[in-house]
Amino acid sequence: MLNSALITEAVNTQRRFEKRRWFVLTSLLLLLLCSFVFDIATGPSLLGIQDVSNALLNMLGLPVDVARTTEVIVTNLRLPIALMAVIVGGSLGVGGAEMQTLLNNPMASPYTLGMAAAAGFGAALMLYAGSLGMSAEIAVPVGAFVCCMLSASLLFGLAMMRHITSGQLILSGIALLFLFQSLLSLVQFVSSPELSQQILFWLFGSLTKATWSNVAITAVVTLSCTAVLMKDSWKLTALRLGEERAKSLGVNVTQLRLKTLIIVAVMTATATSFVGIIGFIGIVAPNIARMLVGEDQRYFLPLSFLVGAFLLSSASVLSKVIVPGALFPIGIVTAIIGVPFFFWLIIGKRR
Repeated sequence: MLNSALITEAVNTQRRFEKRRWFVLTSLLLLLLCSFVFDIATGPSLLGIQDVSNALLNMLGLPVDVARTTEVIVTNLRLPIALMAVIVGGSLGVGGAEMQTLLNNPMASPYTLGMAAAAGFGAALMLYAGSLGMSAEIAVPVGAFVCCMLSASLLFGLAMMRHITSGQLILSGIALLFLFQSLLSLVQFVSSPELSQQILFWLFGSLTKATWSNVAITAVVTLSCTAVLMKDSWKLTALRLGEERAKSLGVNVTQLRLKTLIIVAVMTATATSFVGIIGFIGIVAPNIARMLVGEDQRYFLPLSFLVGAFLLSSASVLSKVIVPGALFPIGIVTAIIGVPFFFWLIIGKRR
């Protein structure tokens, strides 16, 4: 009788947790939707929320009256940027979540492990080399992708070594971060003033070069990689219990770690190759998601995506309203948001 009552209470408690998690996911989705609409509405020519909503409904095939000028601004100029903010923010949030899961460290992210800096260096190197005879729209993302995967390959090699700890892997990533940032600064130093201005795009991060084609590429890669990670959600949750316990549950830890690192590297390389270096989203978003829903990857992973998307979408809005009429670099905005949280995280862990 007592055991039956305990089981019933445990089931009811679990159901309350499940309802709370779904409530958090739904709330973040609504917040993201609001931020997305505000991102489209803000800019040099201010648009009303109703006008933006009508333009979006018109795109979906609903017969809504909307001015032709508003439709062009929303469809061709602002919607790709707003979508890119959501996709890249979600990609960085998921990437940070899985790096923190693999390394069991809340400070791990594609940015702190040097992948983003490597992508920025690859893009700058392609600009300096004159795109190697290719179109800049193709050569720059390719250069960013190749260098990011090179940085990730170094991390793969270290991860495969015996007796390597997660702390040593993070220190190696920080070393790569400083290395590629120094190389990026070197390329900027030896470049002409005009070229140096183009390289600043990769140093600060920007969504202004978003087009429908690179939005589609980033979306396909991000959603595909996230779906693959969701299939391994049970294994990744088990990994949070410790490597030995995960192995006892039948998880191939080495294979899982390598597979996840490759997926995160592909996501980071793709996102960074189109928008430049955007820091702190990969650190902040997973920690917020963890505080809200815990370590269960079935909820932690989607919420990391939503929080990352919401943060970058909100940063995109702020980048357009800080200096009216001008576009503030979004990488600076995310750093302003992320640094106080970073210090709070360090102090909180110390306590």
